[in-house]
Amino acid sequence: VRGQSFFERLKHGDVSIHQPFESFDAVLDFLREAVHDPQVLAINQTIYRTGADSAMMELLREGVHQGKEVTAVVELKARFDEEANINWAEMLESIGAQVVYGVVGLKTHAKMMLVTRREGKQLKRYAHLSTGNYNTRTARLYTDVGYFTADPLLTADVENVFVHLASQSKLPKLHRAWFAPFQLQSKLVEKIDSLGAAAALGEETRIVAKMNTLTDEALMLALVRAGQRGVKIDLIVRGACMLPAQLPGVTDNIRVRSVIGRFLEHSRVFYFRRAAEEDLYLSSADWMNRNMLRRIELAWPVTDPLLRQHIIDECLVAYLRDGSDAWELGPDGKYTRVDAAGGPRGHGAQAALMARYADSHPAPGK
Repeated sequence: VRGQSFFERLKHGDVSIHQPFESFDAVLDFLREAVHDPQVLAINQTIYRTGADSAMMELLREGVHQGKEVTAVVELKARFDEEANINWAEMLESIGAQVVYGVVGLKTHAKMMLVTRREGKQLKRYAHLSTGNYNTRTARLYTDVGYFTADPLLTADVENVFVHLASQSKLPKLHRAWFAPFQLQSKLVEKIDSLGAAAALGEETRIVAKMNTLTDEALMLALVRAGQRGVKIDLIVRGACMLPAQLPGVTDNIRVRSVIGRFLEHSRVFYFRRAAEEDLYLSSADWMNRNMLRRIELAWPVTDPLLRQHIIDECLVAYLRDGSDAWELGPDGKYTRVDAAGGPRGHGAQAALMARYADSHPAPGK
């Protein structure tokens, strides 16, 4: 809500924004409030693809001048942004910020911001996590989910990841988040296999996963196993997908679609259901071997039931019902544009979301 303190709002629960249907300005407002709040002691942020003209980097600069302890984890191998990131790193170092260049051999792809604030005699953590980059330009062109939280366990996980990146110390056990390259792939495989076991016992199970790319062999094999045991699986994959869909006797229970619309689909959203038990994860990672084993990535759960359902409706259900911009993958490896039952082409998910937010309909967690 405009004019309301982020810190006060997050005491009542997590908040999501669905870009570009909602403005990335909320992220800038959060950082700006942290920079100018005298009770804020420290700001940590990953820098992957921010661009040469970055309002966020200017705010981090201002944070240092305001006396905050600013730590930036900079990825120097962000394709097309190498020069900009080097320049930002040099600028931040020159004014006294701590600049960390990540772990040798692992590209830092996770999108995280952590704010530490003094409240009375305690220190309180607030975090912003995202499926997409801290880039004001691409935030107007890519679909992504930004997530604000003050959850003590999740923000403790984020802090531990930053400490790990800055000091190369052993990563402690995480409470809520899944972290690549150490556990994200194995956690996903474990989750998929558990649903396969439940389906084999006759339980109702469901997987819906939205991502940019699906090429990781371990995850594809896990999906095939689960599908063959009875799990109903829908995959929304914008780009490359090496898993054949609807192949008789192999992937009968797996459907794959790609949605190509006005905006570049970029959010990573993973849904798992066993009977009435639902789990929803957001992530910076695609299901590729490089993301699972050669990058720093994060996946985190959405635990609030209303906010979880809101994200499911907007990021998954809307795209499964898309009758305008969707293409379905067949067993022959070819994509066929979805036809609205032979009639006029249906509504697209992106158009529906633009209309929804243009009408300023309230949403849970907003």
